Amino acid sequence: MKKVTKKKEDIEKEAAEEAVAEEVTEEAVDENEKKIAELSDKILRITAEYENYRKRTAREKESLYEMAKSDTVAAFLPLFDNIEKAIKVKPNDASGEWKAFSEGVDLMKKQMADILTSLGVTAIDAVGEEFNPELHNAVMHVEDEEAGEGVIVEEFQKGFKSGDRVIRHSVVKVAN
Repeated sequence: MKKVTKKKEDIEKEAAEEAVAEEVTEEAVDENEKKIAELSDKILRITAEYENYRKRTAREKESLYEMAKSDTVAAFLPLFDNIEKAIKVKPNDASGEWKAFSEGVDLMKKQMADILTSLGVTAIDAVGEEFNPELHNAVMHVEDEEAGEGVIVEEFQKGFKSGDRVIRHSVVKVAN
């Protein structure tokens, strides 16, 4: 009988050890599941941060390109203005040399306008348009009953923009 009792004690001891092992294993599984959840959350956050970083740097890169383009175009606009002034001069020339010169200047203006267009730069409409302080710079006001109030009646210097960015405001005279 002692053998049977011992075996019974051994069986109870083994059962108790297995129960403790199962508890330890369940605790370890729960702990590992928590760690997995934490790490998964961390991975999701890092991935989201990286996507935001990538999008932000792409926007900054595009913005820097637009700013550099605008600055470069702004440096050439006085040349464009001078070409327009040269076209407006019409001296009396009997020899016809002025006509050839004038045609050359017209071609230069057209080429410059084509370059600006290829860069996405457009002229700001002014005469006949309503004054917009975001696009126009009013340097004079005039009483003109024919023109409506706040309508631009004369443009002194052409304005340009690239997309929504104003490179140079139009310098204008506005009717009151």
